[in-house]
Amino acid sequence: MSTFKNIQGKNIRSYANNAPNATAGEMWYNRSEAKLKGVVASGAWSSASLLNAAVREQIGFGSTQNAQASAGGYPNVTQTEEYNGSGWSIGGSMSSGRGVGAPAGTQTSGLVAGGEGPSSGVNTTEEYNGTSWTSGGNLPATVRFNTGFGTQTAAVSLGGMQGPSPGARLATANKYDGSSWTATGSLNTARRAAATGGSQTSGIAMGGDTPPYSNVTEEFDGSTFSNGGNLNTTRGFAGGSAATQNAAITFGGSIPPGGTTTATENYDGSSWTTSPATLSVSRYGGHMGVTAPNTSTIYYGGQPPVTASTEEYNFTANTVTAAAWSSGGNLNTARNNLAGCGTQTAGLAFGGETAPGTIVGDTEEYNGSSWSEQNNLNTTRNKLAGCGIQTAGLAFGGEVPPAPGKTTDSEEYNGTSWTEGNNLNTIRDQMTGAGLQTAGLAFGGQTPPNAMSNATEEYDGTSWTSGNNMGTGRRLMGGGGIQTSAFGSGGYIDGSGDQNITEEYDGTNWTSGGALINSRHAAAGAGATNTAGLIFGGNPIPSGVGSKAEGYDGTSFSTRPNLATARARLAGCGTETLALAFGGASPTIRNQTEEFTGETTSINVKTLTQS
Repeated sequence: MSTFKNIQGKNIRSYANNAPNATAGEMWYNRSEAKLKGVVASGAWSSASLLNAAVREQIGFGSTQNAQASAGGYPNVTQTEEYNGSGWSIGGSMSSGRGVGAPAGTQTSGLVAGGEGPSSGVNTTEEYNGTSWTSGGNLPATVRFNTGFGTQTAAVSLGGMQGPSPGARLATANKYDGSSWTATGSLNTARRAAATGGSQTSGIAMGGDTPPYSNVTEEFDGSTFSNGGNLNTTRGFAGGSAATQNAAITFGGSIPPGGTTTATENYDGSSWTTSPATLSVSRYGGHMGVTAPNTSTIYYGGQPPVTASTEEYNFTANTVTAAAWSSGGNLNTARNNLAGCGTQTAGLAFGGETAPGTIVGDTEEYNGSSWSEQNNLNTTRNKLAGCGIQTAGLAFGGEVPPAPGKTTDSEEYNGTSWTEGNNLNTIRDQMTGAGLQTAGLAFGGQTPPNAMSNATEEYDGTSWTSGNNMGTGRRLMGGGGIQTSAFGSGGYIDGSGDQNITEEYDGTNWTSGGALINSRHAAAGAGATNTAGLIFGGNPIPSGVGSKAEGYDGTSFSTRPNLATARARLAGCGTETLALAFGGASPTIRNQTEEFTGETTSINVKTLTQS
């Protein structure tokens, strides 16, 4: 009998635990578990950040999982959203709303053609440059529920239908050269809403509505369609992805008689294999097809009900854990209008309001699982700001009883008690803080009686000095960072309402940054710098803003998973990938704590057994 060494040329190595820096295909013996271990690649779906708006039958395109565009949707949606691998941001609007048309191209060089307009099919083509849409050449005829594949200058539109439902399905296909469409070889099976992927010379159409639904696969070689292996699950309005016709994937969709499926199938150029990986949200009518590889794709939108859900598929030797908020230990004292600082596992909460007009100086420390009571602030207050770490915190400004009195008072925390520091130069409350106890920053807020402040002050561990003013004075911003790299986003301007403005501070000057997706005030923020920030919660709560989170990369904001408890006037601390949210009101005064963890990957180690 041959041995492993005879086959592989080396013995299996033995380790006390798992092999360090293991890679795909590597095997070893784990002595502590007395088991053979290995790194195994596998496919899995994981939840990702929601679209900004629930949508169905949109037209999705993009060349990779981390660079997607979702355009249009039913009925008559014009909005475009862009995905960067972490979340969705708003792109340029289409000239005319439509759903289920032919997609092609990349996030910065995309195309949609045909589709279902407000009342019927359309023949127009629009091209996207990553910012805005322009008109392209028209299809030869109006069509809806067509799909396609390719690039902006070499696309294919196939199938669909004309006229009202129920109508005859089309087998026609057309090719695009960047300016005009011409007829090409027809499908062998007329259909609408097929999942698609690939290029103009190596494309694939999977399933669709024939009616009712189809399991037929067809491959396109640049001029003709030929039948490939049949799907295992008959379906239409499914998602799909393929870099070439020999490496495709399809998932979800509508199945007879009127249901939906979570099933995923992989194609090798001749036959389909059902994957053990399944969608967590059963649906149809999400994106029909993208050109992303079949090993790293994405599904977004769909119904029923109409959803904003996004899921990522990865076939990899790594285990991908999606970003998420999870429940932490509750504050001992429920309150809003409080301040906080520190990290996710060493947080500090101080001040606030337990009921309208009931202002407290309570201080609590968080150890990663629970809060413990500490010595109170010397000056009871709410609507204050803070910065620093758990053992070296700084509290400043705020509202003191009897309301609406404001204070310039600063206090320093040493991990046990608060001592007086030198006062702010500008009296105010509802400002934002960033930085450390020895390098702090205070900006914005409201001065008596109710003027919006654009003042900036820097703290050196002893005293405050005035810095250059913000461009737009406002109160109740979210923000974070350090004294030389801070940001402030959103806020409220009396008479003008909620804001989406972001400004960035470099230690000397404020400059304009990317706008929030959702205008809001009384949100919380976290972040190490002005290029890695997180904003979450805030008003107006009835619009859904109170649960929404957005990440900032120094240029633009994109969605992050929602808070479980919608709220405003909360506090936050930590970084863009390890944040803490606590307290607040919605309108009930809250004691809930939530912990945010960004997406992580880890090696997929399995115990190997004989089968």
